Amino acid sequence: GQFDRLVYLSSTRLYDGLGLAGGREDEVLRLDPALPRSVYDLSKALGENLCLTQSGHRAVVARLSNVFALDDDATGFLPDLLRRARRQREIVLASSAASGRDYIHADDAIAGLIAIAQGTVDGILNVAAGETLSNGELAGAFAEAGWRLIFSEASSPPLPPHCSIERLRGLGIYPRDARAVITDLLRAPDFYGG
Repeated sequence: GQFDRLVYLSSTRLYDGLGLAGGREDEVLRLDPALPRSVYDLSKALGENLCLTQSGHRAVVARLSNVFALDDDATGFLPDLLRRARRQREIVLASSAASGRDYIHADDAIAGLIAIAQGTVDGILNVAAGETLSNGELAGAFAEAGWRLIFSEASSPPLPPHCSIERLRGLGIYPRDARAVITDLLRAPDFYGG
């Protein structure tokens, strides 16, 4: 292909098979082709392989964690929760307080991708916050702002690996804490519409 630089968008879900110890870009992945959810992971890993081995060092891989935005048409767990919080002070979620994810705000993810595209860094970089935010911690942030989150599941699913973001920080990108972003939004005078 005719290109100078390509940034391939992959996923930090590729670390899930490594357990809590995973999350560094240089780790060898463990993927199980027998698991139904592995189709997505295997497709991302194949894309990474093609970029890293067939691009003549012109491609770099960005492994994105759970990107969230705050605009009205954004999709996903956090945007859906925040839309409900505009109308309800008590919210029941079909999830567990023990579940957690590494959330990065869309603005920080975009800044990271631009820095990767414009830089000379190669290989694989995590575009993540570098911290897992549990649903229980999220409920604490909501409670401090006057909401109540109720979780209908009591399971304790394994937490995702902690994503290393040293390479991203080396590009001058320091993602904001998702709790702080959410708390600021909840405390805005015009947020709750009842």
